[in-house]
Amino acid sequence: MPGSFFDSNILLYSASSDDDKADRAEALIVRGGTVSAQVLNEVANVARRKMHLTWVETRDLLLPFRKLLTITPVTEAIHNHGLRLAERHGFAIYDSMIVAAAIAAHCDTLWSEDMHHDLTVESVLTIRNPFA
Repeated sequence: MPGSFFDSNILLYSASSDDDKADRAEALIVRGGTVSAQVLNEVANVARRKMHLTWVETRDLLLPFRKLLTITPVTEAIHNHGLRLAERHGFAIYDSMIVAAAIAAHCDTLWSEDMHHDLTVESVLTIRNPFA
């Protein structure tokens, strides 16, 4: 069943001081969707390194995402597909792993602020910037 997949930047914007972006991100997230374990790891990294959150605050930040969204692992097959996508489309490696995970999860939309807005990958997944 088609659905939404979220890049880490969308999850992080839901906690942003930019009210417009926070509201838009939150409205998308509460509708549900999918993230990969990699996305949660990226959010945790930013929470600790850039937002200077404690471990408790970091876990609290991640908890709603873990409850609202389906979490998919990054498998060897996703890794291999991600490498092919990076080569074919020029994606950064971590971005290509997110695209591959979204395709593997049968999502039709990948919400991301910093990937190629309106690019359709393999005729099944369209990257959309919710702030464009």
